[in-house]
Amino acid sequence: MGSLFLELSRQAAANARREVEAYAREIPEFEILGRSRRARDETMEYSVWLRRRTIDLSPDNDALSGDDLGYIASIGEARAVAGMSLHSRQRVLRLHTELMLRDINEATVAQRGGGDVDELMRIMTWFAPQGERGIVAYSRGFVTALRRRMPYAEQAALLVRSLLDAEPLAAELATAVGMEVPERCAVTVIRVPGLSIAGDPGLEGELEALVKTHQMPVLWDTEGGELIALGPLQQTEPDGSRLSAAVRDFAEALGRPCAAGTASGPSAELGDALEQARRISRAAPLRPASARMRAHTVPDVFVELAVAETPSADDWLRTVARRLDPGPDLFVTLDAYYRHDMQRGAASAALNVHVRTLDYRLRRVRELTGIDPGSTHGVRVLSAVVNRRLSGAWR
Repeated sequence: MGSLFLELSRQAAANARREVEAYAREIPEFEILGRSRRARDETMEYSVWLRRRTIDLSPDNDALSGDDLGYIASIGEARAVAGMSLHSRQRVLRLHTELMLRDINEATVAQRGGGDVDELMRIMTWFAPQGERGIVAYSRGFVTALRRRMPYAEQAALLVRSLLDAEPLAAELATAVGMEVPERCAVTVIRVPGLSIAGDPGLEGELEALVKTHQMPVLWDTEGGELIALGPLQQTEPDGSRLSAAVRDFAEALGRPCAAGTASGPSAELGDALEQARRISRAAPLRPASARMRAHTVPDVFVELAVAETPSADDWLRTVARRLDPGPDLFVTLDAYYRHDMQRGAASAALNVHVRTLDYRLRRVRELTGIDPGSTHGVRVLSAVVNRRLSGAWR
């Protein structure tokens, strides 16, 4: 064994102790290390073991054995059972990696002349691939515990959160819920203002059934009043019919007027897609679930998105909207008229009124605003007015 490995062996216990102290200091779930001698001893034992195995295997580039990986998996499982969060799990892995690299650097510096470059290269060549195998084993154990103690719907929600946070654990979680993670995902935000699903076992059960049916994991964002869905994780149809069917089913289950926006992105970088889907859902009009409901995309609401970021234009549209307030039912009428491509018969049937009643209301719009609803100018302006009003943007 070379001098670098001898130095690492000599410092293994001290370096392990430094790691345990860092966990206790920086990670809330490890505060127990300051109260429980047993917990501290077990953590110390594992930390020393990892360093010893690195020293034993890296000189000859030997791989971690099946027993080694099983032990690592058991540690991940134990920590999940103890209630460690995904965020803390990621911090543990990051902190461990940083401290192991610091150990190697300090051992190199401690040697005269900076040590043997060949030894340094050998341990670094070993560290990356075997470290990755160790992380996979740890994650597998972590997910094993989650599957035992966490309901299916919560596992699916955890999958959504892990993908949005670009957590390496996502692949293991996807396997646990019987799904696959493709290269790209559709992120859909269904906005339902004022709804809370907590404490409603009937709704929770219905959503869980839909997750299984559509293979589309969801996460309920209580603060935003949003259902965030990913997928379908398998390839979607070119016309988006599968996604639209899922959105309709989720909207019907939620049982309130809602608005859905969707955007796609690489599965490893979904933060931007989530933000875009959220902005689209906030620009889209709130409507009850129906056979025509679908998730909006940027082309559907690009005018409303631009208006939302241009106060002067928004103020002007709001002025036009106020002129329509005397009604009757002019916003609903215009909404049906434009959603049915200005087909008077289809729009009047959707409104359950006679065509002459529809014509009277459209004339009333023209009288109040000076804008012909059937003109090119009217479509551009009045459809934007209706969508802004029905989106809830103007309170």
